[in-house]
Amino acid sequence: MNTEGVAAVIREQCQDLVLTDEQLQELVKRFNTAIELGLGKNTNAKATVKCFCTFVQDLPNGKERGKFLALDLGGTNFRVLIIRLDANHHFEMQSKIYTIPQNIMTGSGKQLFDHIAECLANFMSENDVFTEKLPLGFTFSFPLEQVGLCKGILQTWTKGFSCSGVVDTDVVAQLEAAIKRRGDIEIEVCGILNDTTGTLMSCCWKNPNCRIGVIVGTGCNACYTERVEKVELYTGEKSKPLMIVNTEWGAMGDNKELDFVRTPYDEDVDVHSINPGKQKFEKMISGMYMGELVRLVVVKFTEDKVLFEGKGSSKLSKRGNFLTKYVSDIESDKRGSYTKCKQVLNELDLGHASDQDCINVRYICECISRRAAHLTSAGTVCLVKRVGTSPVTVGVDGSVYRFHPNFHDLMVEKMTQLLDKDLKFDLMLSEDGSGRGAALVAAVACRTR
Repeated sequence: MNTEGVAAVIREQCQDLVLTDEQLQELVKRFNTAIELGLGKNTNAKATVKCFCTFVQDLPNGKERGKFLALDLGGTNFRVLIIRLDANHHFEMQSKIYTIPQNIMTGSGKQLFDHIAECLANFMSENDVFTEKLPLGFTFSFPLEQVGLCKGILQTWTKGFSCSGVVDTDVVAQLEAAIKRRGDIEIEVCGILNDTTGTLMSCCWKNPNCRIGVIVGTGCNACYTERVEKVELYTGEKSKPLMIVNTEWGAMGDNKELDFVRTPYDEDVDVHSINPGKQKFEKMISGMYMGELVRLVVVKFTEDKVLFEGKGSSKLSKRGNFLTKYVSDIESDKRGSYTKCKQVLNELDLGHASDQDCINVRYICECISRRAAHLTSAGTVCLVKRVGTSPVTVGVDGSVYRFHPNFHDLMVEKMTQLLDKDLKFDLMLSEDGSGRGAALVAAVACRTR
């Protein structure tokens, strides 16, 4: 990491945010233990990394064809897509983004699913398939316990949702009930999945070596293909060798397994979050928290009079005001140029920042984002080792991975250092995992019937 010109006191006090290879190798081991506990029938109840069974056992082979709908719900916006696949790896796609108003995000489950069903009907009408009965893949990017390919029980809401009457129920049944209440469209839900499974499926359609899907966006999660006999919670037919397992690795650390790398800043973010004590790994990495971690460090050094001559601003003092997007902006300035950094600091009423302040703020951003990339690398290395085939492709998506200028390179560099030379891997940016991936789950389900 470039520390040229960074104030010595900042370098010293940010040391806790710089992880050593020894710490990361220890984390790989702890991850493996956590996954084993999650997969075990007798240990799953106490495991933090739940390793949910996805019931997806068939990967795309390029022979999928037909028209498929996909619904992608994972945050404040959701998308509806129609995908037409033909035999030569060719596809056409139309999609539309719909917003979910704040009052619906925190209202009743009935309101939420009625809103989704209405948007679905409008989309089908606009795309001239209103009268057709089409298979649909449903990407639902919240912690889900699947009890079948088309049945998933919501464990808990995340990402600012708190709709009543949905936790501990089957979300496919909720969607189907809303469609039935309308009575004007016919849809067959062929699979429910989360965005990591979609990422794996989407990348696998293009690259048959893909066995892992990782998301680093608003949230952080991963899935991988496990040998079916290791998935002890799966009680179905074991005639197929593999099963995609949704790790829900964001919860790693909820039993203190990460305390050896956590800092007071992580504790602060956790205590003030909407789910204290939960999703501790995710809170060290994802876009929902990365900007806030930087803000906390910047506030501390401002109070210590190391930054901005001790003169902060009311905007800087307010939680959530340092956006994760600012981290990517600041780090994309060329070395020695402070254009974007000064723009960000101006937005926070810190127009009095000096060039030295900009160097220091950039270093803080780099410490937080590099740590996030290295933590993600440790988790991914554990999955590469579990998959055990070489070469293996890791499909990756999410706003942090996609838009941060160095996240990909930081991961490739660190994973190469942490893995044995004989395990070859590559990271592949997923093209629309949650959309195309959902349609592919529906398409593969139709193909293998």
